[in-house]
Amino acid sequence: MPSLGADMEAGTLIEWLKQPGDDVHRGDIIAVVETQKGAIEIEVFEDGRLDALLVEPGATVPVGTPLAVIDGAGEVPPTPAVEPPTPPAAAPRPMPAAAPSPTRTCRASPAARRLAAERGIDLTGIAGSGPDGAVVSVDILASRPERPAGLDLAEMRKAIAAAMARSKREIPHYYLSHTIDLSAAHRWLADTNAQRPPPERLLMGALFLKASALAVAAPPGFNGFYDNGFQPSDAVHTGMAVAIRGGGLIAPAIRDTDRLSLADLMVRMRDLVGRARAGRLRSSELTDATVTVSSLGERGVERLYGIIYPPQVAILGFGAPTTRPWAVADRIEARPTVVITLAADHRVSDGHAGARLLARIDQLLQTPEAL
Repeated sequence: MPSLGADMEAGTLIEWLKQPGDDVHRGDIIAVVETQKGAIEIEVFEDGRLDALLVEPGATVPVGTPLAVIDGAGEVPPTPAVEPPTPPAAAPRPMPAAAPSPTRTCRASPAARRLAAERGIDLTGIAGSGPDGAVVSVDILASRPERPAGLDLAEMRKAIAAAMARSKREIPHYYLSHTIDLSAAHRWLADTNAQRPPPERLLMGALFLKASALAVAAPPGFNGFYDNGFQPSDAVHTGMAVAIRGGGLIAPAIRDTDRLSLADLMVRMRDLVGRARAGRLRSSELTDATVTVSSLGERGVERLYGIIYPPQVAILGFGAPTTRPWAVADRIEARPTVVITLAADHRVSDGHAGARLLARIDQLLQTPEAL
């Protein structure tokens, strides 16, 4: 059971997507696990053959518990796969489903049927993505992206509170803020979007994310992890804070943010937000983030001060773009501006370095065509 965040202690295995004897490759989705933050797709990080399933669907086990055995590539014996100590989920099979017609059936995995029953969802109205069109758990979760009020939301709030309490207790935070003139960014964005069809238009948030990624890639002390000392990361995997409908917050990572074009970054952002709210995130997206960027601009908040998500060492916050009086040479003009804030780990960096970081983001946003 992987650790999908500093606040995670255990997870519930919802469904196996591979069975003993199947070949698996790095990046393949092998299972779905339910945590306080929703259903997460578990990836394989090595090539081989799935030999045995060690945990039964529906079981809740602590982080670190072995879930399966994978034989290394080229080392798989020609004998049948070893039987797991607990039986794997049964293969999807036709079963009667509640429907107006008594002859109507719906293919669904046992885990999907249990989840649908718990959430009061009719299986017959759901398109399945499993083998032979069978409905699986992720289809149930996607059919109702809003998280129900009650236990799930309460558990998520509890998990967030535990992680933030740990962060404030263990990490010596310092905070800085800086106001940026967005005139150049606004003009460039308007001109660029005028030449694009609506589905391909960019949002200001993409510029914020790209400028932040480029900035943290340069000075040391803001991109990486703290674990018995600072471990800088060569790659910039930016965690993008996403508000989940119904309540809660999650910050999955966009890998190599600094290397993406703005168009590609916009595609990744839309995809990530959609999957986060539908419960279709991958495990690596919850563990790879090297720095987090948050925004409450859509809520009209002018500035926000974040709390660092351990083991990261920094979080950047963008408020709502706001028109303010701005001194230009010897006159005052109304200019679009945004307030950016930084919360950083004083064990790794200081206010001087933090000020340089915010100034660098400002500089990058003055030449948006270069992002």
